[in-house]
Amino acid sequence: MKPSPDERREARRTLATSAYSADMIRSLEQPFLDDGVPLMRIAAGSLASVADVMLTQAGLEPAGARIVLLAGAGNNGGDGLYASADLAGHGADVTVVATGRSLHQGGLDALLRAGGVVTALDPQAAIPGCETPSGPDQASEEMDQALELCRQADLIIDAMTGIGLKGALRGIPAALAVELGMESGLPDRPAWHDPAGQDGPLVLAVDTPSGLDVDEGTLPGAYIPADVTVTMGAMKPCLMLPPAAYVCGRIVLVDFGFDTSALVPSVSCMSAENCASLLRAPRVNDTKYSRGVVGLVTGSALYHGAGLLSSKAAASGNVGMIRYCGPEQVGDLILQELPETVLGRGRVESWVLGSGVPTRQAQEAAGPQGQDDQRDLIADILSRQAADLDEDEAAADPPVVADAGALDLLPDRLGPRTVLTPHAGEMAALLNSHGESVDGDQVMAEPLHWAIRACQLTGATILLKGAITLVVGEDGTDRPRVMTTGFGPAWLSTAGSGDVLSGTIGAMLAQNAGPIQDDATLMVDLTAAAAFVHGLAGSLASGGRQTGWEQPLIFDPRKPQDFADLVAQDSQQEGHRIALGLMGQPIRAGQVADALPRAIGLVMSRAAGSADQIDQFAQEGDDASLFFENSSLWF
Repeated sequence: MKPSPDERREARRTLATSAYSADMIRSLEQPFLDDGVPLMRIAAGSLASVADVMLTQAGLEPAGARIVLLAGAGNNGGDGLYASADLAGHGADVTVVATGRSLHQGGLDALLRAGGVVTALDPQAAIPGCETPSGPDQASEEMDQALELCRQADLIIDAMTGIGLKGALRGIPAALAVELGMESGLPDRPAWHDPAGQDGPLVLAVDTPSGLDVDEGTLPGAYIPADVTVTMGAMKPCLMLPPAAYVCGRIVLVDFGFDTSALVPSVSCMSAENCASLLRAPRVNDTKYSRGVVGLVTGSALYHGAGLLSSKAAASGNVGMIRYCGPEQVGDLILQELPETVLGRGRVESWVLGSGVPTRQAQEAAGPQGQDDQRDLIADILSRQAADLDEDEAAADPPVVADAGALDLLPDRLGPRTVLTPHAGEMAALLNSHGESVDGDQVMAEPLHWAIRACQLTGATILLKGAITLVVGEDGTDRPRVMTTGFGPAWLSTAGSGDVLSGTIGAMLAQNAGPIQDDATLMVDLTAAAAFVHGLAGSLASGGRQTGWEQPLIFDPRKPQDFADLVAQDSQQEGHRIALGLMGQPIRAGQVADALPRAIGLVMSRAAGSADQIDQFAQEGDDASLFFENSSLWF
């Protein structure tokens, strides 16, 4: 039976928001290869189409464009060779730089027939029809000439390595990456990267940029950042995970028609549709209690503002009531802006702890003026979350968000109904308190590894903050569940933003208290959904289009012109948006909290109505719907 339009949309949504390990990808490819499906030629045609679009959007004529293909010996090199043959056949000036000792023979033959030129860099290469360097001196000269060709090119196609590479680049690929890309670390450039304004050639990566760890999402050595990555068949973890995802540029996913229904993704990302399904719609028989009550032990005698910011976020997060527990002066501050707040302990469906509460060391350094009862109350609430409680009693306790000053008060073991929300420095301190030896820079270099490790050591659900935020928690199996969300601007790196996030998570948990009691694995989804709403609120507050991560565009190999038309249409619309500012404007944490109701309303409205209806609604008021589409392309 032919799938319905809704079924096709859902399949595409799953394809765009789920990533699979290298081994899983190979298992998905094999049945197609066994049936004789020419995946390499399909991939090559898709690559050539995207290359045409990139050049056209940059104001360059594809016929006559100077293109350099960096080709390895594997299948990715074969994809690149067939694509380059297509481009050469349409008039492009194509040079292939062989980075290994061989090339895919069929792709090489096609490239040579189309008039392409091949140069080898390895003296031990054995490539038919291609001279090899006779020794080290000639190899050095060939390398210099290849680098100059690359620097003068309009487009570099990076097909040096495939998904089978483990560890850092070595040899010739590493030397090329050092000269053409980055030796290590992330590029020091603004969050919104505009390829049109850059010096040097455009870079199109085949499947993944060379130098990334595919499954771990790290940057283990030299690599070449891409302006566009065309990935084949399904998403790979490195295209979603920080820090690798930051150097992939715009992602185009070629839909081979893989059936992933029986597979559990290695990584999935939160989307507007999934987020909407987790927001509790108000009901005709609701009371303030049935909509959820958030309790907050935040702010302190030293830091008043965090109490207000976390309370504003919780009160704006789609719940019926909040209770604040803390110093009188902080409570008075909250009541001035949120007179509906109830002060003191009572029934709650979730707790938010620690935002603006000093660590033990900071409290001791402050002396008498830093003393209040916040840490004692937090320690009492956390003790109830300890994993040694029997299952029924643990499930009966409200879920907890533990931030900042609560992180050094954790029991030895917690359950998944506690969410820890560290940034990289706090994560390092948490891990070190459990016997690891790691610093914040190491956490940022290997965030997935350390988030999983923190989950294993504490038993809690872990949210590691960043431009792409990681959420790791229980999956009901012996492997952790990993979700990401990068749907917010870099402007969110501002004081108090984490306090707003904690309040937002607390509200998400309170409105889903019943489902959480039945299924603790929901904590990962709910925490990621709260981070998604927080990011959207940041985008609405800033008025810009920049986000930490964008969902891939789906390329249908059967309809390449549809993709070109989509990009052309988007670019025409972008001309208007540029006048409004792609980066947006600086924001304060309070503005993010103020934008939360609108963000929640937009997400829920999108679920309740059609995309066209929401677009029309947004156009009447502003550009809000654009944040959902993530269709901003190229330049």
